[in-house]
Amino acid sequence: MRMKDRVAIITGGAGGIGLATARRFLDEGAAGVHLVDLKAEALEAAAAELDADGRVGWTAADVSKSEDVARYTREAVDRFGRVDVLFLNAGIEGVVKPMTDYPEDLYDRVMGVNVKGVWLGMKHGFPALEKSGGGSVIITSSVAGLMGTPNVSVYTTSKHATIGLMRSGALEGAPLGIRVNSMHPSPVDNRMMRSLEEGFAPGAGEEAKKGFESTIPLGRYGTNEEMADLALFLASDESRFITGAVIPIDGGMTA
Repeated sequence: MRMKDRVAIITGGAGGIGLATARRFLDEGAAGVHLVDLKAEALEAAAAELDADGRVGWTAADVSKSEDVARYTREAVDRFGRVDVLFLNAGIEGVVKPMTDYPEDLYDRVMGVNVKGVWLGMKHGFPALEKSGGGSVIITSSVAGLMGTPNVSVYTTSKHATIGLMRSGALEGAPLGIRVNSMHPSPVDNRMMRSLEEGFAPGAGEEAKKGFESTIPLGRYGTNEEMADLALFLASDESRFITGAVIPIDGGMTA
């Protein structure tokens, strides 16, 4: 029961990693999990799937907008009385295009969700965590934050930026009892990778997948559940002396 009596906010909560983590937290005794995603219908379906006896709340929100982030934080506290874990997991991939052809409006959107969404999450979430006596912030970055990749320059840039936010957050949060760490998945077998596979090899997604898998020493994609296991560790007291850490979960891809 590593999450006993704890309350977590999970952004990107209706997606693969977010939903798997919500399920893991609930199985480990969480008093409440508050899901945040863009569309109410997806959140309703996720909450129904979790079926957790009133322990699941949700807010439809755009994580790149300050008023939405303030609202989801407030609604989580209003519903459950506290926040102990903030899993800043929302992210979008953009498109696969060289820099010279990349749409400027999509640059703004990717950076808004992937970077500003993390910054706003901590900006509004730190006071709630401090009131609970401290807690854990977990940021979903990517192996793309640890290396360069052609034709996904904006996604790559956004994931590098989250490391700076994480390290600054770890230093600002430490006196408040707030730990901040980032996890860096390799390709994970979910919707985002289907989109990227199609972007890299239109009409030949399976071939693109085989190519990605060949770059991973363990020879396969990660799973949503494996990402949830790491998030659980970082949310729990088992990681109580870990903050400011960049943690690959990538089957050896960055080795």
